This record gives sequence, C-alpha cells and structure tokens, in this order.
Amino acid sequence: MRTAHQTGRIEPEALDRLENTLLVPTSLKTLQAFLKSMTILFVVLGSLSIQPAAEAQGAGYWHTSGNQILDANGNKIRIAGVNWYGFETPDEVAHGLWAQDYHQILNTIKALGYNTIRLPYSNQMVESPIIPQSIGTYNAAGPINTDLTGLNSLEVMDKIVSAAGAIGLKVILDNHRSEAGNSNESGGLWYTATYPETNWIADWQALTTRYASFKDADGNPIVIGMDLRNEPYLMYYGNATGSCWTGDTTTGGCPTTNTAQNWPTAAGRAASGILKINPSLLIFVEGIDCYSGNCGWEGGNLEGAGSYPVEVPVAGRLVYSAHDYGPNLYQQPWFSSSTTNTSLEAVWTKLWAYLSLNETAPVWVGEFGTTNNSGDIESNTAGSQGQWFSALTGFLASNPEINWTYWALNGEDSYGLLDNNYDATPPSSLKQQALESIQFPLSGVGGGSNPGTGSGGGTGTGTGSGGTGSATCAASPSAPRILAASSLSDSSIGLSWQAVTPPAHCSVTYTVFRGKVKGFTPSSSNQAASGLTSAAFTDTSLKASATYYYAVKAVDAHGSSAASADVSAKTSAKPKEAAGSCHVVYSIVNTWNVGFQASIEIENTGTTDLSSWTLQWTFPNSQSINNLWVGQASQTGEHVTVTNESYNATIPAGGSAQGIGFIASYSGTNSAPASFILNGVTCK
Repeated sequence: MRTAHQTGRIEPEALDRLENTLLVPTSLKTLQAFLKSMTILFVVLGSLSIQPAAEAQGAGYWHTSGNQILDANGNKIRIAGVNWYGFETPDEVAHGLWAQDYHQILNTIKALGYNTIRLPYSNQMVESPIIPQSIGTYNAAGPINTDLTGLNSLEVMDKIVSAAGAIGLKVILDNHRSEAGNSNESGGLWYTATYPETNWIADWQALTTRYASFKDADGNPIVIGMDLRNEPYLMYYGNATGSCWTGDTTTGGCPTTNTAQNWPTAAGRAASGILKINPSLLIFVEGIDCYSGNCGWEGGNLEGAGSYPVEVPVAGRLVYSAHDYGPNLYQQPWFSSSTTNTSLEAVWTKLWAYLSLNETAPVWVGEFGTTNNSGDIESNTAGSQGQWFSALTGFLASNPEINWTYWALNGEDSYGLLDNNYDATPPSSLKQQALESIQFPLSGVGGGSNPGTGSGGGTGTGTGSGGTGSATCAASPSAPRILAASSLSDSSIGLSWQAVTPPAHCSVTYTVFRGKVKGFTPSSSNQAASGLTSAAFTDTSLKASATYYYAVKAVDAHGSSAASADVSAKTSAKPKEAAGSCHVVYSIVNTWNVGFQASIEIENTGTTDLSSWTLQWTFPNSQSINNLWVGQASQTGEHVTVTNESYNATIPAGGSAQGIGFIASYSGTNSAPASFILNGVTCK
C-alpha cells in the first residue's frame, strides 16, 4: 500500500477546493454544479505530481537511447562487470573450476559487486564441444561441480549461464576466436579457413536460439547481448590484410564491397542473423586497431564509426565496444614522461569515447586490466601503468554512461582479479576498491525480488507493469550454530556450521570473522569472507603451527545476526622439505605474436640414477602447450605434467635429460614457471 507521501503532495488550495465540492447538493441546479466541480477536481488531481512506485533496475531486455543503455522500464543501466575466460581456450571451459565450484565463483562475482559477465567462447567449442578435463570434483571444502560430471562444454556453459541468472547476474557472450586457443585470433579477421563467415553467423544464431529461453526467477532474460567478435584488427605482421573500417585510407577506403575485410558490414550481417531470431538482444561491435594510419589497441579504434556507423536492422540495439590497456602490455606512443591524465583522456576521446560524449551511441570498454601490484594500480609517475589505470577508472567515474567489464576474473591471469585458487577475497583490495567506485548494482533483479506480475515484473504480489508492491524481508536471521573448525594443512583451516533457516521472504548469506584470541569481537577489520551461500568455508594462506579463532554471522536484506560462539583450530606444522636433487633449466628460444618456443633441460644433481621421471610445473599466465617433443605431456588448466620417453627414462647421477622442447600459445604476459617438481621433489 502506498502512503500519502508516496502518492504525491496535494497543495492547500486543492484541499480547499476539495472541501467546497464535497458539500451535499440540495437541488438539481446545485447537483449539476457539484458534478461539474467534481470533474474539475479530477483534472486538478490528475495534474498533480505523483511519484510512481520504484521499478526494478535491470528488468527485461535492454535497449539503447542516445549514449545510454536502458532496461525494459526505461531505467538507466550501466554494465559494470568482469570477463571470465576459458571456454575459448583448448580447455573449452571457464577456468578456475579445477579449484572451486562454479556456484562459489559466481557468488564471488556477485558479492564483489559486479553485475555482468563477459563470457568468451570459440566457434570450435560451439561446433565440436568436448567433455572438459579441467573440472575439479573435490576441494578442501568437499565435493564441487558434482552436476557438471560428463557434460560437454556447451552443457557446462548452460549451467553457468543459468546459475548466474539465478543470483541476478547478466551475461554477454563473446565470440573470442574461431579455433580453440588463447588470445585473439591470428590474422585479425572474424573468420578463418576452417570457420568461414557462414559458420560464424550460423554459430551466433545457434547460441541465440539456445539461450533465448534462459530466464531468471522473475522471467528476465539472462543473456542480454552478443559481442560479435573479439579484437578484429587490420595490421598483421606489417600488412593491412585484416579487418578494416569503411573510409580507411590505408585500404583504399575499405569499401563495403570488400566483403573479405570490411568489418562494419560483416558485423551488420551477423547482427541481422541474430536479431532475426531474437530482436531484443543488444549487439556489441568492437573497433579495430588502425584507421587511416592512426593505430591503437587491437579492438580499440572506433574512429570510423562516427562517419560510417554499423547498420543493424532493429533500432536501439547497437553498442560500440573498445579495449584499452596500459604500457605493461605495450608501450604505445602516448605513454611517455610527459603523459598526463588530460593527454590520456584526449587519446580515449579520439579513439572511442567521442561516441558516448557526443551522445551518438553507447560505448562499452569490454576489456581493461592491470596487475595486483599497488604501483600498477595507482601512481603519479608519468607514463606508468598505475597512472593509466587510475586515470581510466577516474575517467569512467566522471562519465557514468560508459559501460565496462574488467579483464579478467581469472586468478591465473597476470591481471587477475582473484588469486590462483579463485578464493572469494581478491588479492588486491586496492584494485577492488578502484573498481567498486564505478560499479552499478542492478536493484530488484533475480531471485524473485523484482515486484509485480505484469510485463517487466517478477514474482511479487503486485499487478500490472512493474507491480505495486512485493513481499519484503522484514526480519534478521538467527545466529549460526554448531560451528566447527579443523586443520586441513599447514596453511589452511576448514569451517562448517549448521545452515540458518532464512526468515520469510529472505535470502541468507554468511560472513566469517577470524581472530587471534578467544572471545574476540567480530568487526570489518577481522572479516575473513563474506557473501558465502553455503555453510562451509576454507581459510587459506595461514601460518603453520598457528592457532586461529573464528565466528560466523548470518546476513539477509534486513540485517545481520549476532555472531556465533567462536571456535578455534591450529594449523599443522610445516613439513620439512626434501633436499633438492635436481635442477631445471627453462629457456624461451623464440617468441612471436601469440606463441613461443621453449626448451627444458633436467639435471640430476643427486647421487643415484633416476630410472624414470615425471616433471611437473604450473604456468603463471595463460600459456598452453600445443606440441612437445622428447617427452609425453598433458596439461590441465595451467598445470603441466611431462613424463619420459622410453629412450630417455634414465637420467644418471650428475647427468641430464636434454632436447626437451615445446611450442605453446599465450596471451598477455609470458612469464616463466616459478618452480619445477621432479618425482615429487621441488628442484633447487
């Protein structure tokens, strides 16, 4: 029910008129006057300012107007999300599932305040999905990903999309490359010989059909748009043979008749194929690298879009997308000792931001990222990575119409938001705080919290478009009980407790606190985790042989419970390391755009011969071995295992196994592994 202050304020003069018109008529003449005055009163009341009930922000399919993205109710939207990659790689599955349950990773994204996931994939994954081998089924907290066993890549993607929508997250699908692999597609085009344009469009149509029926509990679509192609680019090894934009002087004007290279018209063809099936989707079109001799990041140059826009068959569906990075990735000419925030903003405005600043069309910075080093997040040094990142987040804060997704969530990435174990707490609170300053919550979307049962509504008790009310969470939960803690290793402790029954119309999450003494006071300063949806937690990166105390609170929309009784556990002693009996020489022989060649020599520094051997390491970035010789290799995620061939099984004491080498692909940074393990012993 709406109160008086919600339905508008009636001026005193209107109240006087109301009092006068409600006098009882005593004759036909006065009755006629009464009816006339009532008609005037209704007109007056209808002209008063009446505030409508608040509508959910993010409901329904989204559309564009000028430089803004709007939801089905006309509310302004800002895409403020993260990239979660892996489906486009040879693993053909979102990364991190080897360490955590996919629900836990999605809950982390939601708890950290992001509203959208950009989910890359390859055409190979769509057409020939494999059963991924890099999905874990057990971690320190217990069984994980149990419902993914035996599913192929597309079926796993179905599960992730559905679970994302269940907690109010939106998804943008991104055609990252044709063949499964790392980084963007070699050649810079939107197609390859194996996956021509006809396949590219047909795969988009297949995914459009597949996800049209994926809705959250309130009937809102989960997949809200399609990023047609990741980072098309023109210059390939110095030759202008890749994607060009109409009007580009380097390629003779890049005419629309040049269907092999003209990217805007190809994007229009794909958009037509998608919108023919689902006319409500957003279409995201990335820039290229160079336009008329002015070059920037691959996918980051939209200079041609102002004069030669992409044409899509449905109005209000086009969003332009740019990627932008700092000098750690490449020393662009605008990074120097004279770089200022103003000069950086001038570059962004010229390359892509002008489309939003001039209110031509919405712009989405689909990728940008930095390391977890504080100097790479904020710095006063001209031309530095930190200056670029802090300037860009400041620019996005000053221009809230510009949308964004951070690259990347993945803990194995050098720009990862999470750590290698995909734990809920980001390793850099400084970077997370910078991104929090430009986030945009989607209120009332997902989980049945969107009021109303009409169009654009959800599962509440109101009726009509958006409804007039809904059941609300009106009570705080009770404190968790039966908290237990146990040591799992020299650096981790596992917690479990009895799940709290949520009050009516409430959804409960848990916050874990860690103290150093019994009876400590839980506070924000000793919070170990928050937003947990399961009644269990594994605390990692602890000191060996140390005692820790824990308490848990339950939280819902109304408030927080009291803390549970605290419990303690002591981590085990750190095991003594075996003396090193090996040494590994890892050398990068050659490197190129998206790949490299490396060699390995294993030295037996012990006093006994090795009759057979197994060498293991973990890549620190997104390297993926394509071909290895003088050994048998297998790779799961970033974890590599190499075993001997029959002819080099023996490494004599003081001798070495030589000639081992491989070809691999990579994206971003190509750092060497931090350590190698031979037959279970870390090599020195």
